[in-house]
Amino acid sequence: MKPSWKLLAGLYPFGAGAMGVNLFFASLIGSWLGWPVLTPWQAAAGGLAIGLPATWAFACHLERLMKEADDP
Repeated sequence: MKPSWKLLAGLYPFGAGAMGVNLFFASLIGSWLGWPVLTPWQAAAGGLAIGLPATWAFACHLERLMKEADDP
């Protein structure tokens, strides 16, 4: 099921922000393995990029739940 553009536009700032925070903390955990730590700006840019597919998946899930709630 394809989510509406309004739903995607409303959820995208939250999805991009959440993915940016997750990416930053993942880079901190990766520093234990000797990987470089991302700056907050790099993590925010990465969150903008990977936030779209995450938002799309969550919006599809919400559309399914709304359809299920509407069907008797």
